[in-house]
Amino acid sequence: MKAIPTTVWILAAMVLGAVAGAAIGAPMMAVGDLGKLVIQVIKAAATPLLFLAIVRALMTTDVRGRAGARMVGFAFTNAVIALGWGLLLSNLLQPGLHLQVMAPAAGDVSAYADKKVDLLKTLGSYVPANVLSPFIDNSVISIILIAVALGLGLRRVRAEQEREGETGYRAVEDALTTLLRAVEVVLHALTRLIPLAVFAVVARTVAEFGFAPMKGLAVYVGVGLIGLMLQALVTYPLWLLLWVKMPLRRFFGEARHPMAYALGTNSSLATLPMTLTALRKLGVSREASTLGACVGTNLNNDGILLYEGMAVLFVAQASGIHLTFAQQAVAASTSIIAAMGVAGVPEAGFVSLALVLNTVGLPLELLPLLLTVDWVLARGRSVVNVLSDMMLSILIDGRRAADVDSVTGP
Repeated sequence: MKAIPTTVWILAAMVLGAVAGAAIGAPMMAVGDLGKLVIQVIKAAATPLLFLAIVRALMTTDVRGRAGARMVGFAFTNAVIALGWGLLLSNLLQPGLHLQVMAPAAGDVSAYADKKVDLLKTLGSYVPANVLSPFIDNSVISIILIAVALGLGLRRVRAEQEREGETGYRAVEDALTTLLRAVEVVLHALTRLIPLAVFAVVARTVAEFGFAPMKGLAVYVGVGLIGLMLQALVTYPLWLLLWVKMPLRRFFGEARHPMAYALGTNSSLATLPMTLTALRKLGVSREASTLGACVGTNLNNDGILLYEGMAVLFVAQASGIHLTFAQQAVAASTSIIAAMGVAGVPEAGFVSLALVLNTVGLPLELLPLLLTVDWVLARGRSVVNVLSDMMLSILIDGRRAADVDSVTGP
């Protein structure tokens, strides 16, 4: 028997939660804490996932030469552009103001009011006093610093042992791979609790505020989809026309198949075989497609990054909190690294958003409510992530792909 898709469970949970909240009323407010509990558990599991993913990637990823430099450069450029779209839209349109009904009490907001950022002090606070405290305090940036240091150290040890003909490093690689997979399995199991969280949050919201918050959520989804469309229909076409010199009709003619599949499966990783086939038909070399769509996929999550740029400001606005430019810069930097660590796991964008909000110090109370509509934005993120994989591969290959008139069939 075919399993019921998560989207169906979430939709059913939304309907049941709305009915229960409207029919039962105030008593349903007590179940809202279930949503917070699910977010807390997912955040706790995401932190070791991020640590292990970074350590393993730095130790094992073998990218050399000009192609590797092009991969990192183009991936970073697209990441900055995607984050820029998200931050720009939220700053201009201020979608969070439509959800002000959910804002915390004045006493809660006072901790954020007129908050100034001392950049040196902020950077200094990320340097851990010891190895264990960042994990206890769930300090994401400090954990990232430890992971980078350990990963680079292990990479050096691996290179030394390879030169001397030793193989001891393989045991560490295997251990990291096993631990990373174990955490992914746990996180996947935890994401199955999302429909329960959706039911609890919708029931509480409707019981407390009626259906007024639905307008704010609709604006949130609308702004997010506009941003994703700008990345897909403005950023990438400009690269194709001005840099690669590839006709848009040719690119989207091959991209439509992986785009449709990503929309249905809600996974850029599951779409990878179709993505590679489309790239081959576009004349992209095997080396470039492997780097861009396989090796570089953890660097290349434009859909997730755009969503996080928009969502972080949405949460701040809905909570009555003003984020300075420096705070937005910290959030953007954290988003890039967090997206690298959680790529490929279920609800990756939402999981990394929880980490970013925690790093910036924003309240997490709205996250369960955003879960109710995340299934819509998640599909848009997956489509953009697939396009970003294809775009990065083409950019790595340069104008070579544009010069190939025809390629043999699959």
